[in-house]
Amino acid sequence: MRRRVLPLVGIALAVGCHGLAAAHGVAEGDKAFIQNNPGINIIPYLYLGAKHMVTGYDHLLFLFGVIFFLYRLKDVGTYVTLFAIGHSTTLLAGVFFNIHANPYLIDAIIGLSVVYKALDNLGAFPMLIGFQPDPKAAVLIFGLFHGFGLATKLQSLIASRDGLVPNLVSFNVGVEMGQFMALCAILFLMTLWRRSPNFARRVVVANTVLMSAGIVLTGYQFAGFLMEKAA
Repeated sequence: MRRRVLPLVGIALAVGCHGLAAAHGVAEGDKAFIQNNPGINIIPYLYLGAKHMVTGYDHLLFLFGVIFFLYRLKDVGTYVTLFAIGHSTTLLAGVFFNIHANPYLIDAIIGLSVVYKALDNLGAFPMLIGFQPDPKAAVLIFGLFHGFGLATKLQSLIASRDGLVPNLVSFNVGVEMGQFMALCAILFLMTLWRRSPNFARRVVVANTVLMSAGIVLTGYQFAGFLMEKAA
């Protein structure tokens, strides 16, 4: 088992260090367009919201962990709805009311949400803390932090509050569209994997890799926070 887990963990760490810097970033072209075109821009904000979710490693990793053991579409819908309520609430409120927080710390908490879900899938909490956290409440609460992470990125784009409400709503709708597309892809791949005889034997390996990726996310963001403070 160790020989199987360690190479995969190494891959997760390498990919994480190479690509996670862009997981929550905004492409320079997108940023320049938004800042140079104040006012109502519904289609660009729809696109940006969808793109941000589809390319957001942290959101996708968390969603993967959430649906890992969900076999019924009803259950998938329940948990994804709770996540959507959480991130929509803080995304809309954070930007509209101009609530600021350090993006490195918020993204570090988002990384911890991935670690949490991996530990939850492994059934580790009764042993570690003596009880099992409510999984639905946890998804909702972490959804609030994911939404705040989205808000910090959108705040960095907004040069004018002209057209803020329709642009903000468009961005949020785009996020939901991106989440739906990503979820469909994840569910399709998960369904194929679950039908293979290897699924049951790879549960520990997969969630170990998931936890490692979450640790990389958290460490990367926390290091950025410390470097920012030291600058």
